[in-house]
Amino acid sequence: MTDVLEDLRLDERLLLGKPWTLVVWDDPVNLMTYVTWVFTSYFGFPREKAERLMLQVHTEGRAAVAEGTREEIERHLEAMHGYGLQATMQRVDG
Repeated sequence: MTDVLEDLRLDERLLLGKPWTLVVWDDPVNLMTYVTWVFTSYFGFPREKAERLMLQVHTEGRAAVAEGTREEIERHLEAMHGYGLQATMQRVDG
C-alpha cells in the first residue's frame, strides 16, 4: 500500500510541476506593524507566525511566506503588490 501512495504522490508532483515560493522583501517604506497586519489579514497567519516572518523580512532582508502552484503564488504576488509590499516568486529547487 505504501508503494501505491508513493506512486500517487510522485504522479501528483509531476502533474503540478515544481512548487513555487512567494518571497517578501524588506523595504524602507512599510512599517513592521503594517507587514504583520498584511500577513495576518491576507494569509490568515496567527499573529506569532506573522511577526516571526515580518522580523525575518526586517533582519534578513527577505522571507519565504508561501509555497504552492505557480498560479497560487502569482495570485499571492499580485495581492502583495496591491498591499504595497515588494515581493517576487521563485521556483523551489529540488
